[in-house]
Amino acid sequence: MILGLDIGSRSIELVGVEDGAVTLVRRLPTTFDPLAQCSKLLDGVRPSSLVGTGYGRNLIQRLGLDCPLSAITEIKAHALGAASHFPEARTVLDIGGQDTKAMSVRDGRVVKFEMNDRCAAGTGKFLEYTAGVFQIAVEEFGQYALQGDNPPEISSICTVFAETEATSLMARGERPEAIALGLHKAIVKRTLNMLNRVNLAFPLVFSGGVANNPCVRALLAGSTGGEIGRDILIPDMPDMVGALGAALHGSSA
Repeated sequence: MILGLDIGSRSIELVGVEDGAVTLVRRLPTTFDPLAQCSKLLDGVRPSSLVGTGYGRNLIQRLGLDCPLSAITEIKAHALGAASHFPEARTVLDIGGQDTKAMSVRDGRVVKFEMNDRCAAGTGKFLEYTAGVFQIAVEEFGQYALQGDNPPEISSICTVFAETEATSLMARGERPEAIALGLHKAIVKRTLNMLNRVNLAFPLVFSGGVANNPCVRALLAGSTGGEIGRDILIPDMPDMVGALGAALHGSSA
């Protein structure tokens, strides 16, 4: 079995591939000890090779595995993973816990990309942090925001300043659901700028953990009057796309 291990800031995903088919899928939170979490994910598994990706991909060298080890960038992993779901993909958007990536792709190969990895603005961490302001679990934040209307414009996408702005808007009597919607719209606006810089073309595949957020999906997609004006393609398990791409890379090596 060839394994792909995506070590991210918020979660770690493991995908196993045999003869081109996915035979293993596991996921755990990263916590403050990602190496121990990786060991838990690998418990009982004897890989023929392992490919790491994600910000912690170099940790694979410390796992003590007796098999060939290699690593690829998240950019390459998500392009390969997205293409395995949707071979016709021309653009891939990955919003994870710590960064956002926009890629122009062709046949699973990256032609051009933009990446925001210097701050939490517009990422899953931004959503997690601002959801805490509303005392709502991040998994429920998107559905909560969809209950809002007439959202106020959030002028800052900086995580700290956005919290201050949201608190000030609440003090002025704005509905919390509307403020939450405004925060989501700020993320989508930033995301669209990145997509346009890589020459957005369709089909567009949305991967990463934030692809599970129904509000971000609705604000982007065309079927709900979203900004892009066309539907987007979302894999069944968008947060597993990077690990899948890493495993597929190992399969083709």
